[in-house]
Amino acid sequence: MALNFFDQFMSPVFLGTPLMALALALPWVMYPTPSTRWLNNRLLTLQSWAINRFTQQLLLPLNPGGHKWALLFASLMVFLLSINMLGLLPYTFTPTTQLSLNMALAVPLWLATVIIGMRNQPTHALGHLLPEGTPTPLIPVLIIIETISLFIRPLALGVRLTANLTAGHLLIQLIATAAFVLLPLMPTVAILTTTLLFLLTLLEVAVAMIQAYVFVLLLSLYLQENV
Repeated sequence: MALNFFDQFMSPVFLGTPLMALALALPWVMYPTPSTRWLNNRLLTLQSWAINRFTQQLLLPLNPGGHKWALLFASLMVFLLSINMLGLLPYTFTPTTQLSLNMALAVPLWLATVIIGMRNQPTHALGHLLPEGTPTPLIPVLIIIETISLFIRPLALGVRLTANLTAGHLLIQLIATAAFVLLPLMPTVAILTTTLLFLLTLLEVAVAMIQAYVFVLLLSLYLQENV
């Protein structure tokens, strides 16, 4: 039974065909397409307001050069938020529980911020590797440490998103299994377990939203250092 808990993280396959592409494309189908009319309906108005507020808050500390990333950050936020929330529904698959997908998102975007910093202001970008006022004997050690911390950033981005969502899904399945087993034996304990499961589900909804925001926020902070 212990191995069955991890079956939910396996990439779905139907008739020998991987469904990962379908799981990634499905969220975009669910969003309404903006119209060319002057007056939109309530759903489109709410969607536009939420995206505008998020983009404004995210790009507030960035200079005008970083505002070119607004569309990319907003799209990434909507994408991660959608697949994280859809993964909480029964009989669904969460692509962001796969480390390969998260690293495929984190590494190119992090590398793009580093390349932009090296191209636009190489002196300032390299200055992050050595804090001002460092004693001379510590200079080689600090350069190595800062370089390692720089290359660990994409790994931290991907692992953080994967670990939080994986842990939440496993915990939900464990508590749900306990409630199902305890129901015929100890109904009172099963009801309490079900209540705990409901509260944990609400917590996981918050985690799904927060982790999507944190992923994009950290990318914006990395971009802020290089623009």
